[in-house]
Amino acid sequence: MALKQTKFVLGEDRIPRSFYNIVADLPEPPAPVLHPGTGQPVGPDDLSPLFPMALIGQEVSTEREIEIPEPVRQAYALYRPSPLYRAHRLEAALDTPAHIYYKYEGVSPAGSHKPNTALAQAFYNKEQGTKRLATETGAGQWGSALAFAGAYFGLEVKVYMVRASYDQKPYRRNLMEVYGAEVVASPSMTTNYGRKVLADDPDSPGSLGIAISEAVEDTAGREDTKYSLGSVLNHVLLHQTVIGQEAMEQMAMAGEKPDILIACAGGGSNFAGLTFPFIGQKLRGEADYRVIAVEPEAAPSMTRGVYAYDFGDTGQMTPLVKMHTLGHDFIPEPIHAGGLRYHGMSPLVSLLKERGIIEAQAVHQNASFAAGVRFAKLEGILPAPEPTHAIKVAIDEALRAKAEGKPTVILFNLCGHGHFDLSAYERYLAGDLEDYELPQSRIEHAQATLPMR
Repeated sequence: MALKQTKFVLGEDRIPRSFYNIVADLPEPPAPVLHPGTGQPVGPDDLSPLFPMALIGQEVSTEREIEIPEPVRQAYALYRPSPLYRAHRLEAALDTPAHIYYKYEGVSPAGSHKPNTALAQAFYNKEQGTKRLATETGAGQWGSALAFAGAYFGLEVKVYMVRASYDQKPYRRNLMEVYGAEVVASPSMTTNYGRKVLADDPDSPGSLGIAISEAVEDTAGREDTKYSLGSVLNHVLLHQTVIGQEAMEQMAMAGEKPDILIACAGGGSNFAGLTFPFIGQKLRGEADYRVIAVEPEAAPSMTRGVYAYDFGDTGQMTPLVKMHTLGHDFIPEPIHAGGLRYHGMSPLVSLLKERGIIEAQAVHQNASFAAGVRFAKLEGILPAPEPTHAIKVAIDEALRAKAEGKPTVILFNLCGHGHFDLSAYERYLAGDLEDYELPQSRIEHAQATLPMR
C-alpha cells in the first residue's frame, strides 16, 4: 500500500498569539464555583492560596482572546506548531470515502499536548514569585510536562503520581526525575490524606481524585508552593486552544473543513484544545460541526454520570464545580489509559454536553488498543492509550460514511505518543487486557455522597 503521506506544517510565525476563551461565546454563563464550606461563589481570595492571580483572572475571564506572553510563545517554538496529517493509508484500509485527518501533539518534549498549559502555568507562577509547584498525574503525561516546564522556568516540582500508573509506567516517572521533579506514588505516606487512604486500603491503586487531594494538601502546607492542574479547570482548557487554532489554519491548507471532530476526554483538556475554537464558530453561527468526546467505559462520567456540583478531589479539599460526575468517591479500575481515570469532567465540557452541543461515547480498552495497533501499523505512529479511544470512534465514523456512501471529513486529536506505554501494548498483544464492566450499583454508591444535586 504505497501511498504518499500528506503533512501540513506551519512555520513558527504561525504559533497563535492569543488563547481562545469559549466562555465569551457560550449561550449561558458557566455555573459559579462554590466554596466547599459556605456553598457561596468563591472569590479571588479563596483561590489565591492555590493559584497565581494571573491564572485566577483567566479562570473567570469572559474575554474572547487572551494574549499569550512572548516567553511562553518562545517556549512553544520548541515544538509548535505541531503537524497535521491526512491518514491516507488508514482511509485506504477502511475503503471509506471519508477523509481522515489528525493533529499530532506527540512532538512535544514530554510527548503529549500537556506542555501547552504546563509552560503557561509555570511562567505565570514564576512571574508572581512562586518557587515550587505541587501537582498530580495519572498516566504521567501531565507530570512529565510540568516537570519539563519547571526545568524550563526554574521551578521545583513535586508530583503525586497515581499508584496504578506509577507501577505500570516507570519510564514516565524516570522522565519526570530527569527533568528534576520529585515523584511519589499516590496514595503516599507524605500527606495526612494519603496516610488515611492507605490505612483504609493498603493496596489502593489510587486515582486522580486522591492524587489531587494530596497535591492540594501539600500546597496548603507551604508558603512557597502553588498548585498546578493539568486538566478540568477553565484556564487549563484555555491554554490548550492553540491546538485547534493551528488545526483550523492547517485544514484550510488542505482545502477542507471537518464535518466531525473527535477527541478523547478524561478531564477535558485535549478535547477542548482541539474542538473549542471550532465549537466557537458553531456557537457564533459561522459553521456547523458534529463534535464527539470519547471516554473509557471504566470511567464514563459523561455517558453515565450526573450533572451536579461535586468536589474535584476525593478528599473534599477543592471548591465545588458543576460537572458530569460519577461521584468524588468513585475509584476507577486501573485501565492503562491513566489520563482518563477521573471521576468528573471539565465544567465547560460538561455544560456543552448538557446543552446538546457535543456528543459523548464510551469505549472499552481492548477495542481502543485494537484501533491503536491498527493505526500504528498503517500510519507508523504509536498512540498513547488515551487517544486510541478517539481513533476507535474515528474508524467507526469512517465506516459509517462508507455504509452510507457519504463523503465525510473527520479530524481527531492524537494527543500523545505511546513510547512509554509499550508494557500496555505487550499485555494487549498477549490477550491479557481486561475490559471492566462497571456495575450501575458502584456508580450509585459513589454518587450517594454528592454534596448537592
